[in-house]
Amino acid sequence: MNEDLSQKKCVPCEGGTLPLKLEEVASYTKLLKTLWNVEGNKKISRQFKFKDFKEAMVFVSKVAEVANNEDHHPDIHIYYNKVEIELSTHAIGGLSGNDFIVARKIEKSLET
Repeated sequence: MNEDLSQKKCVPCEGGTLPLKLEEVASYTKLLKTLWNVEGNKKISRQFKFKDFKEAMVFVSKVAEVANNEDHHPDIHIYYNKVEIELSTHAIGGLSGNDFIVARKIEKSLET
């Protein structure tokens, strides 16, 4: 798998769709540019650190825009200058390609 996830679009997942297999999770993880914590095929997460609360909130705003554009929404935890993003496809009880697409687009939002 050698794809640019930032160029892909999330697709709706229905109940009955199976979560990614561990091998697929490993392949998708290699397409991300930064290190995300992987919990089996259940969720991925990453903590981002900023200078202050204001910068953290600017980042959260960028994440919200990505999430709304993709119609795939992460759990967001804010701790003053730290933001933790957790991605999982709740409808299927695990990870889908959508989680990695959003993760990559979040990474890309920091590159600009």
